[in-house]
Order: sequence, then C-alpha cells, then structure tokens
Amino acid sequence: MNGFNDSAGEASVFGLLVVGVALAVLVGWSVWWLVRYVRADAMSRESIWQAVRVRWTWKRLAPMLKLSVTDMTPTALAALGNADGKPIKPRVLVPSLKVAHDMYGVIARAGCLPGVGLEQYQKAAPHLADAWKCTRVAVTQDKPGHVVIRGVRLDPLKFTTEHHPTGHAPQRAARWNLGVDEYAQPVSVDLAQVPGVTVAGLPGYGKTSLINRLLSDWAPAPWVQFACADGKVSAAHEGDYADWVQRMFAFVGDDLEEANKLFRRLVDMRRARSALVRSMLGVKSMWDVGPSEKWPLAVLIIDEAHTYFRDHKGSDPKTKKLAALAAENARLVEDLVKKGRSVGMLVILATQKSTGDAIPTFIRDVCPVGLSFAQKTAEAAVAALGEEIRDWPDANPINLQDPTYVGVASMNHQSQPGFTRIRTPYVPDEWAAEIAYATNHLTADPADFLPAVMAATTP
Repeated sequence: MNGFNDSAGEASVFGLLVVGVALAVLVGWSVWWLVRYVRADAMSRESIWQAVRVRWTWKRLAPMLKLSVTDMTPTALAALGNADGKPIKPRVLVPSLKVAHDMYGVIARAGCLPGVGLEQYQKAAPHLADAWKCTRVAVTQDKPGHVVIRGVRLDPLKFTTEHHPTGHAPQRAARWNLGVDEYAQPVSVDLAQVPGVTVAGLPGYGKTSLINRLLSDWAPAPWVQFACADGKVSAAHEGDYADWVQRMFAFVGDDLEEANKLFRRLVDMRRARSALVRSMLGVKSMWDVGPSEKWPLAVLIIDEAHTYFRDHKGSDPKTKKLAALAAENARLVEDLVKKGRSVGMLVILATQKSTGDAIPTFIRDVCPVGLSFAQKTAEAAVAALGEEIRDWPDANPINLQDPTYVGVASMNHQSQPGFTRIRTPYVPDEWAAEIAYATNHLTADPADFLPAVMAATTP
C-alpha cells in the first residue's frame, strides 16, 4: 500500500510540475507578445492582429480557395485501427503556414502540396487579398516546396520615407539601393558591368533625390570617384550638387564648351584605361577584379542632360558653334557609354523626357537600366522605359502625376519580368552635406593614378 501511495504521490508531483512548466511557458509567451504589441507603432499593431486572423482562418480558407488536397490513401495507423472494415474517411491536407508581420501587412510562408504549388497560389492571390483585407497580394517562390505570400494592407508607395546614410562604404561594389517596391520589399540594382543609366521624370518628382542617395551611400568608398555636369546651374556653388562638389573630381554647369572639355577629358581617360587594363590589372575587364582605390569606378552624372545634347537651330555663328558643341558632346558621351563599361566607367543621365531630342537614341538605347518618375504623355513613358511599358498599365509612369507619388518611379526589375514601382527615400540636405564633408578627403582624379600605376608595374 505504501509503495502504491508513494508512486501516486510521485505521479501527482510530476503532473503538477508539468502543469507548472506549461503555465510558465504560457505566461512567458503572453508577456513577450504583450510587450511586443505595446512597443509597436499603431500601424504595426494593426498588422499584428491581421497576422493573428490569417493564422486562425487559414485551415478553413485554404480549402475554399482550392489550396488543399484530398488524400484518399489511408495512413498505416488508420488501416490497422479499422477493425470493422468500413471505408476510411479521406483526409483533407492543408498546407503549412507561418505568418510574420510588418507595419504594412503580413508576410506568410506556405508549404506546397501535390497539385498545390506556385501557380495555384498566384491564381488565388486576388481572393487572398479580399479575405485578408489587403490592398494587394503577391506570391513568389521562396525555396523548393515553399512560397512567400506578401500581403500589404497599406500601400507603401503612398508613404514618404527618409534615408539616413551610414557613412560607411558599401560592402558590395556598385550595388545601388533604390528603395522599396509596392510590396514594401527592398529594391536594388547591380550596376557592375552596366555602362549607363537613364533617369527621367517631371521636375520635382525625385530624379535628383534618387541620385543624391547614390552619392550619399557610395561617397564613403575610396574606390569610387564622381564627376558631374549639371545643366540646371551655371556655377558649382549653385543647385542641388553644391555640397557634393567637394567629393567630385570634376564639375561643370550649363556651359556647353566647359562640358565638352570634361567629356573629352573623360574619353581620354577611357582610352588610357583601355590601353592599360591588361598590363595593370591582368584582366580584360576591370570587373573581373573589381574597383580599387588605384583603379576606381568613375561615375559621370549628367543632370538635365538635354542641356548638352539639344539640337540648336540657326545660321548665325553663335548658334552654329552651340550646335557643333552639342553634336560633339553626344559623340563623346556615346564613346563613354559604349566603351567605358569594361574599364570601370559609368554614366548616369537624368532628364525630364528621355526622348531622342533630349538624350540621343544612340546613347539612350544602350543604357540597360532605366527609371522614370511621373510623366505626362505616353510618348515620354515609352521613351524612358521602352515599348513594353504599354503592356503594364499599372506601372506606367503617366499614373504617377498625383503629388502623393512624388518620389515614386517605375523601372524594369532585374530579377523579375515586367515593371515595378518603387518608393525612393528622401535624403535631407543636411545629412548629405555631412557625408560630403566627411568624405571629401577621398576625392581624387582617377586619371592621376594611371602614370603612378604604370611606373609601379614597369620592370
């Protein structure tokens, strides 16, 4: 009897211990959830409840949207337990679902089943958006057997954002972080092996701000040097790049003759690099080894590009001279875009309308990366992004003229078909000026390194 009582007592104590541990875990999880909820902002709190609803309703919602399968084959355990020989009821299999949240909505990772894969989830996306009360839902492949379902309750494109530069050199050369897309996912573009970029859009909609972020993020890197031709100003102390001049090895305003001298100087450097790349770097393309302080990536920014290429009409001597300079400028920039890629030279051209009269087509059409902020006409949208933009009406920049979309651009995404819209952040002038001042000691003319490297490599 005593042995029985002792065993019962031990079992009772063990049971109480298990219950106590379970309660402690439950209380700990509840406290953690409550603290996270209290510390979250108002938008994130809504997303937390949205994520909870998505989890609770998934097992019921999935079969309704044909995202489940019926397994007619009984399990071994069910077969062994079927003593009376009655038909075993088929099982309804529902994919697994793990849900996270952010301020804009939910990110769900779902499993795939036989007959329920990426295509089926994508077809169900509009219905998931309705059920989850989302503005839009996108489904992409995560890894074999799993998909990512991104649902946004709020449109990320309508919320202005700011970017605070870190002041540190980027870990990856030539990676341009642009902002977030319409699903609040980070968007970046790899400019390695890219000879040219075009940026178009109406005045005041974000072109210069976009370039300002690139300068802010890349300026701390000693392996990149900048030059600029700004057609909006006449002197270096004017305009959007006044603070950045100290981090540029060359700068010109709207004077066509001065711009011509700069473009010619850069073409001379391109020719010297092309002649020396094998002997100095031991490779045909600089990108095989990457940019360095002695062979930096040379970035030429041409803002209001139409200033330098416009066809001047008239027969008087002054107009003829301007026309000749514009034609020569186009020829020189064409040289940089078509031949500068392998030796580490990148040209970024910004203009309001990238039509042929603003950026000659023999330059524009060899720039593989193009972005466009708001445009007024379909012609301007096609010139900026190509004929394919007609097939993507939702991403067409003519729909971005509302002031809400200042800072929003359309682009051809490198990692997926079609076009996407991105919200580019604003970099306050004082932050940009701080980075420019802190990095001005890194400024150097890339051409100056060529003789020094030649001397160092000569036997």
